[in-house]
Amino acid sequence: SKCFPTGNAKEFCDHVFRTFDTDKNGEIDFKEFLLSIDVTSSGTPEEKLNWAFSMYDVDGNGWIDLEEMTKLVGSIYKMIGTHQTQTHLAKYEAEAKERAKGIFKRMDINNDGKVTKEEFTKTCLEDENLIDLLTPPSAECHIQ
Repeated sequence: SKCFPTGNAKEFCDHVFRTFDTDKNGEIDFKEFLLSIDVTSSGTPEEKLNWAFSMYDVDGNGWIDLEEMTKLVGSIYKMIGTHQTQTHLAKYEAEAKERAKGIFKRMDINNDGKVTKEEFTKTCLEDENLIDLLTPPSAECHIQ
């Protein structure tokens, strides 16, 4: 809440937790914790993108569909946005849905309705701005 005081980070945090809890036991043990620090702080761009892909692939089937993309983009919007009223919430949800559609269309290179890890990685490596769209701004959060 200190990092994003005007937003709601719960949904996004749930997605992050899911990707770090590799044995799916509902807890992050020390090994999982160390691996999460390693991949997010010192991993290669490809390793970081592999981690990001696993976060977007909510059901773990090996590809991202539009619904999954929309869930994650929506959780980022909720985290960084201000949602004081239902009007604001509806506006952000509509913007997130449109943003997710645009990202999905760019990533689905072969237009088969799913984004594979290869398509995800290739698209992100070719367009640095896409990373900014898919991840929340970390510069706003300074842990002291």
